[in-house]
Amino acid sequence: MVAIIEKRDLRDFDWVLTLLAVAIAAFGVWQIHNAVPTESFWTKQIFGIGIAMIAFIIVAFTDYRRLIDSAPIFYIAGLVLLLLVLTPLGVTVNGQKAWLRLPLVGQFQPSEFAKVPTVLMLAKYFAARKAGNLKLKEMLIGVSIFLGPVSLILLEPDAGQAITYFPILAAMLFLSGLKVRWVVLAAIAAVVFIPAAWYVGVETGKIKRYQQERILAITNPDQVDPRGYGYHTIQSTITVGKGGLAGIQGETETSQSVLKFLPEPQTDFIFAVTAENTGFIGCVSLLLAYALLLSLMIAGARDASDRAGMLVIMGIVCGLAFQIFMNIGMALGILPVIGVPLPLMSAGLSALLSTFVAIGFVVSVKLRRFVN
Repeated sequence: MVAIIEKRDLRDFDWVLTLLAVAIAAFGVWQIHNAVPTESFWTKQIFGIGIAMIAFIIVAFTDYRRLIDSAPIFYIAGLVLLLLVLTPLGVTVNGQKAWLRLPLVGQFQPSEFAKVPTVLMLAKYFAARKAGNLKLKEMLIGVSIFLGPVSLILLEPDAGQAITYFPILAAMLFLSGLKVRWVVLAAIAAVVFIPAAWYVGVETGKIKRYQQERILAITNPDQVDPRGYGYHTIQSTITVGKGGLAGIQGETETSQSVLKFLPEPQTDFIFAVTAENTGFIGCVSLLLAYALLLSLMIAGARDASDRAGMLVIMGIVCGLAFQIFMNIGMALGILPVIGVPLPLMSAGLSALLSTFVAIGFVVSVKLRRFVN
């Protein structure tokens, strides 16, 4: 076994993808330190990277086909963790009961851990079906798998995390032969349903005032209290703008995050901190690094030896790409603030570990691309 691993290390292991992921995470540690230099978030993040790398190595050198075969076990375990959140074991932070605190483990967020098992379960199901366009029954079964964790996450309630699951389902359906007419019907339904749901929700009070203001902060910022729910968006855009071309060049006495004008700078608004400290040059470099990371993953999906491996990678790619888009959109003030972390950059062990495990699956698939 050791000889086989050594051979794959030399010939097939994707060092570029691995080192790029570690480089982005290390860059994130620097920005977390810039965000809150007097706090210990950045040292905890270094510890988290160490744990995440151990998990990454274990997953990367495990045959992904065995892991996919065990997908129902992982999926059920994920649902159990999400159910435990709703019990007295759940921990409430900022009005959301989305964390667990267990002996020896500490506090973590099950909704992050449940993503990979959901990807595996969907890939296992859709890879096993016969070729051809998806039938309605098959599509409904896939949606049911998806709704298991998403429904529990919405009960926390954590709409931000729930939204990040949708691109995973979309990727699985599209790559499994979703008929064009279903796409058209879904688009028409969205155009009709979303405005109607907004109107009914506002009129009936189901959409709370603070939820309305999060949307109005984007669509009509003049109507939002700049010291209320518009505060996050306004301060984030100010922080981004301060960075200019090359950042504030270490002038921490003028930093929005250090002066505590920017809320949650080490998590939700880590991109704004990056913009402030490294400017346009740093932001573009980070986006290019993400683009290369996702491109290497897509190349791995193209070279996968089976359909299940391809579906796993593309589910991961779409999930990560959506999170990157959402977090940066929040920081730039073009999307509402819903608490979506920036992959590999935002502080938090749960998201970091989940992301490295997902990348480990990609490397595992690429290691076995020549195996039938």
